[in-house]
Formats: sequence, C-alpha cells, structure tokens
Amino acid sequence: MPSSSSSSAQRARQQLADQLRELRQAAGLSGVDFARQAGWRDSTKVSQIERGSRPASPADVRLWCRLTGASPHREAELLAEQRAAAGMWQTHQQLNRAGLKARQEKIRDKYWRVRRHLVYQTKYIPGLLQTQALTTHYLTTARLEQHLDLDDVADAVRSRMDRQRCLERPDARWLFLLEEDVLWYRPAPVDVHIEQLEHLLDAMQRPTVSLGVIPRNIDRHGVNPEESFTMSELPDAVTVAVELVSGTLTLTQPYETQMYAEAWARLFGLAVHGDHARALIRASLEVLRSA
Repeated sequence: MPSSSSSSAQRARQQLADQLRELRQAAGLSGVDFARQAGWRDSTKVSQIERGSRPASPADVRLWCRLTGASPHREAELLAEQRAAAGMWQTHQQLNRAGLKARQEKIRDKYWRVRRHLVYQTKYIPGLLQTQALTTHYLTTARLEQHLDLDDVADAVRSRMDRQRCLERPDARWLFLLEEDVLWYRPAPVDVHIEQLEHLLDAMQRPTVSLGVIPRNIDRHGVNPEESFTMSELPDAVTVAVELVSGTLTLTQPYETQMYAEAWARLFGLAVHGDHARALIRASLEVLRSA
C-alpha cells in the first residue's frame, strides 16, 4: 500500500525518469550532447527530468525517444507511463477548481462503464449509498474545509443522486465493505443518520448490490484496517482511487492494483453479510432512535 499521499506518484515519476536516462545512455549520448541536439542552452533540464525533480511531459518523452532512436512501440509504452504518472496524484484544490458539481460530472461516465465496483470504507458511507441529506452535509462540509468560493452544493448533490441510478444496471456489480464504526459515526444531525441507516437496509435488497460490515469485535487474524479505497474494474483497465485529506491518489499499474485486490480479499473474509450485517445496522439505528 502507498505509505503516503504522494509516494506512489513520486515512485512512478522516478521510474519513468530512470527509463529516459537509460534510453539516453544506451544511445551513447551525454547530458550535454542530448541538450545540444534538443536545442537547449545547457543540460540542466536533462538532469532535472532524469532525476525526477521535474515531471516529464508528453513532449519530453517524445523528444527522448526521437533523439535516442527508440522504437514506436517503446515510445507508446513510455507515453502510457507518463500519462499514468501525471494523473496519479491530484489535490482537492485541483479537482474542485471548477466547482463541486464539475467534479461530480467529471467522473460520471466511469460509473456507466464499470463492470465491478469495490468500495472499502473506514470513515463514511460511500457516495453511491448516501441519502440526499447526508450527501448535502458532506459536500457542504467539503466546500467549507476546502475554502471553495463557488457555492454549487445543491447542483453537486443532484449530480451525485443522479449517478446513483447506475446501481440499477443489470450488467454491473457494486460491492461495499464498511468497518462497523462507520455505522456509528455522527457527523450530521441524528435524523439524517436515521434516514441514512434505513436507506442502507433498503439498498441491501438490490440484486446488484452487496454490502458487508466488518464487526468491531471480530478476530481479525492479523488483518488490519487499510486506508479507504475504491477499485473499479473497467472494460479496458483496473483503477484504484485512494481519497486522502489533501487529495486523491489514482493507481493503474497492475502490480499496485493487485495489492489492493489482495487487500480486498482479506477484508472481505472478515465481513458479515445478509442478516448479520442488517443486525449491526439495526443496533446502531436503535441507539439513534432512543437518543
């Protein structure tokens, strides 16, 4: 698992940088020679890109490949790596630059392409299972915490509610794992949480939805909680998104997505489903109703 918000992104940039340096060296070019052929005044940019301190752009990758005589296939591989590295880490400020609604709209199409969607949460109810009231609370809080000037919370909420229609797709499966503590957290008013837990019980009846809860008191057999993550199995790729305090980390490299697939399997083995999961939800509901 990534040890920090940017460690995987930096590692990906460095791997690309290392390959560009290897191309140059294999072509028998010094940094100075390369810079001269590129039309640069000195080799400073060569050093920065090959050390990973300056991210390589698509134009940079094409330049390295052209000057070193790399094959079209190799160029395509490196451009794919550059795209993956460039898109791995985005801050919430970057993601919400055009507003909360725009962020919701940007990811909408993915939910109509995904074949299997796996969500593990340690903090809050996943967006696809949220009520309108809880979504409004979360997005209002996000706007305040991220100091966003544009108030488009109502539009963003409508967009997310519309996206939930994807749960009706008969050709997709939506699997959710919640640590039991998620059922007990109270960031919103009591009536909002009562409605939300009742909605979870309703969502469990959908044929395309699987909801598991990992009990607080279960023997975890050494399986510790992980950071919350979402894994989307698309027709042409598998992606993992890890949302952290300052931004979102998106992973697409097979060796990393496989690590999350294995983590999901371990966590899934701890979860209870069906009546046992409903009992845990109802236990939280009873406490709320008596408050």
